Amino acid sequence: MVKQKNCGTILLAALVSGLVAGCAVQGVEPPANEMPLMRVAAQGVQIYECRATQGANAAAWTFVAPEADLFDGEGRLVGRHGAGPFWRHEDGSGFVGAVLSRADAPRAHAIPWLLLSARTEGTEGAFGRVSSVQRVNTVGGMAPGTGCAASTVGQRVRMAYRADYVMFVPRLAKSARL
Repeated sequence: MVKQKNCGTILLAALVSGLVAGCAVQGVEPPANEMPLMRVAAQGVQIYECRATQGANAAAWTFVAPEADLFDGEGRLVGRHGAGPFWRHEDGSGFVGAVLSRADAPRAHAIPWLLLSARTEGTEGAFGRVSSVQRVNTVGGMAPGTGCAASTVGQRVRMAYRADYVMFVPRLAKSARL
């Protein structure tokens, strides 16, 4: 079970200030030297392929890639998320992520919550300074429990999912007073 700390306070402060904050989620906390930049909602699919395995099971579903549209808080399409994994904003800015940690989702049959490091790719813009990203509030996206067998190797399935991605950037150092 994932423990959330101070989410109500953080989200209330975010609403009051007009900023978007991430919730401290045990196991997928961003580094202390980072602060939230924005939250985008993803809606799309997790793609799995039935692949041959060794041992008693002849085949198993294997994760291939995500495909999702990214929406801002007003519901406007602002970008795409796909294999790599990558996040690309409509303005051309983007980044590629690498998983740092994961936590089981509190919702049954939902893909795990993640913390990923981010490596900038693309132009300067909305996603240009992202240093890490959390995947939280996941719904769906898990591989099917059945349907993968030696006779179906190579078959792909697209499992619907939703998630929030909270982008973080480095905190700015306080300037020394003269």
